[in-house]
Amino acid sequence: MIGNNRPGTRPTLQSTLRRIHLSVALIAICTAGLSLTVLGITALRVYADHNLRLVARSVAYALEAPVVFNDKAATRDALALIASEDVAYASVYDRGDHLLAEWRRPDAHRFSGLSRAIGELLLAEPVEQPILHDAQPVGYLRLSGDPANLLSFLASGAFGLLACLLLTAVSAHYMSRRMLTHITEPVRNLMRVAHAVRSDRAFEQRTPPAHIAELHALGEDFNGLLDELEDWQKQLQHENRSLAHQASHDALTGLLNRTAFEQALERTLRAVQAQGRHAAVLYLDNDAFKDINDRFGHAAGDEVLISVAARVRACLRETDLVARLGGDEFAVLLAPLQRPQDAIRVVEHILSSLREPIMLKSGTSVTAPVSIGIATYPAHGGTAEALLRAADGAMYGAKRRSGGTWQSAPPPDGAD
Repeated sequence: MIGNNRPGTRPTLQSTLRRIHLSVALIAICTAGLSLTVLGITALRVYADHNLRLVARSVAYALEAPVVFNDKAATRDALALIASEDVAYASVYDRGDHLLAEWRRPDAHRFSGLSRAIGELLLAEPVEQPILHDAQPVGYLRLSGDPANLLSFLASGAFGLLACLLLTAVSAHYMSRRMLTHITEPVRNLMRVAHAVRSDRAFEQRTPPAHIAELHALGEDFNGLLDELEDWQKQLQHENRSLAHQASHDALTGLLNRTAFEQALERTLRAVQAQGRHAAVLYLDNDAFKDINDRFGHAAGDEVLISVAARVRACLRETDLVARLGGDEFAVLLAPLQRPQDAIRVVEHILSSLREPIMLKSGTSVTAPVSIGIATYPAHGGTAEALLRAADGAMYGAKRRSGGTWQSAPPPDGAD
């Protein structure tokens, strides 16, 4: 549907990749944190059990004498003196499982319920260590560990772990942003250039190099396509200009053709009408062209037409136009003119130029005089069709008189 094609309804590549990267980073950090926590707790538990057993062996060795003599007071005093800070509760039993003495750390109940639960999780079961005399058991010692040091160590470890995880998260976010930039920036450049080409036909646009090899290769291929498109566009424009020129110009002489001349004449008449000025149309016909074709061939006739076109063009101003209407007929537009009589000076110049012989490629010299009819605006017509018709009629009048001369069209009312 139409609504799904709007850019706002779809997530951007950067937001999608960022969400994926953040999700992966979060899962990885949480997994690493949980794994390190489990490993740390397991290591602490093993450490606490091993340490408590070492303490039990040391205390049991010191209690050997009081237990052998079954001296409860001495046992209690000795137990209080040598109990470690890693011990929360200690009790001594004789060979018959009778309690001789016990010791409890005074601040053993200082922990909250959560701390106590964590301590119970960290600490192993109470340790029982036999008390020996002459390698024979005379009693045994039972010790329960104190979680205070373990909790302090665990808190320090947790703080360090959190700091490491935070640093890892920041580093992952930074690296993710850099990676996203390396990915999304080339894609944005491709999108920008493609949009410029599509919207503005800016085929000269190119994508810059990318850091990632695949994206760089994609950009190079895209630039290669743009090179081909740019060449194709230039060739197409050249062909279009060539076709437009062919459609409006005579293939032999390079002059305007009849259609283009009539269109230019209409535009010029509107312009001179707005300016209140004059214009003149000259209609030229070669008096000797048929004879030249018959005597020297069509190739010689083409040479004559090309030479006539060049000489007529040389007699005109830059603003004037000349066209080949067909065969040996030419038309000239003189505009703007201050006075209608100014056209006669140009006509005399053209006749003088065409009286000079034309040298053919064969080495033969020929002359190609013309008859010229003159029609001026607005005296002889107000439209392109009327002026051309009047100039054509005047040209035939000049040809009937003698040829090689000019004649002005009569006024529209037929007056001389």
